[in-house]
Amino acid sequence: MNSDSPVLRTRIKFCGFVRETDVDDAVALGVDAVGFVFYPRSPRAIDPQHAAALRRRLPSYVSAVGLFVNEEPAIVRQVGAAVGLDVIQFHGDETAAQCRESLMPGCPYWRAVRMRSPNDLLESTLRFDDAEAFLLDAFSDAFGGTGTRFDWSWIPTARKAPLILSGGLDEHSVAQAIRQVSPTMVDVSSGIQGSDARCKDSDRMARFVAAVLAEDARRLSESPGSAS
Repeated sequence: MNSDSPVLRTRIKFCGFVRETDVDDAVALGVDAVGFVFYPRSPRAIDPQHAAALRRRLPSYVSAVGLFVNEEPAIVRQVGAAVGLDVIQFHGDETAAQCRESLMPGCPYWRAVRMRSPNDLLESTLRFDDAEAFLLDAFSDAFGGTGTRFDWSWIPTARKAPLILSGGLDEHSVAQAIRQVSPTMVDVSSGIQGSDARCKDSDRMARFVAAVLAEDARRLSESPGSAS
C-alpha cells in the first residue's frame, strides 16, 4: 500500500470452530469470516455434518471458509456443497489445476503460502494466478496453521492479489501486523484459543477484534484528508 492509497478496514477471520457458542460469539463481534478445518490430523478437525450445523448459525454477511489439505477434489466439492462453504482454503501441496478441480461452480479459493523465504509469495502468485487471495503463514513440516510468526519484511509492498496474514497473531501482535503489512484480512486461531485447541476464549476474541478496530481507527485518523 503506498501513501496515496485509501485506508481500508481490515477484515477479520477466526478459524478452527467446533462449538456453537464460539461461532455465536464470533458473529456477535462482527467478524467477516469463520473457518472450519477439514484436515483429519488437525486438533480442530470437524466433520461435515457438524460443520453444516454451525454454518446454519451464520448470517449471510459472514463467510464460511473450509480448510483442506491434499484432499481429493471430489471430496472437497462434496463437503463444500454439504456444508455450504463460501470459500475453499488450500493448505497442502495442491497444484493450481487440482485447486480448480476441487471447486464448486462460482466458489473462489484462497491459496495458503507457507513462508520460508521472500520468494515464496511471488512464486505462488505466478503458479496460482486465479486464486482470489493468498493466506500467508509460517513454514513448518506439518500442514495447516502453525501459530508462529514468519518474517513480515518478506512481504512486498506491491501486490497482485489480496493478502490474508496468519501465524502468531493475537491481541498483542495484530496492531503491529496491520501497521507493517496492511493486509486485506487477518486470520487467527490459536491466538484466540481457550483451554484447549477445540474451544475459543470469548475474551481473547473480543480483545483481538478491539485491537484491529483501534489500529484501523488510528490509521484512518492519520491518513491524508482525515478530519483533525
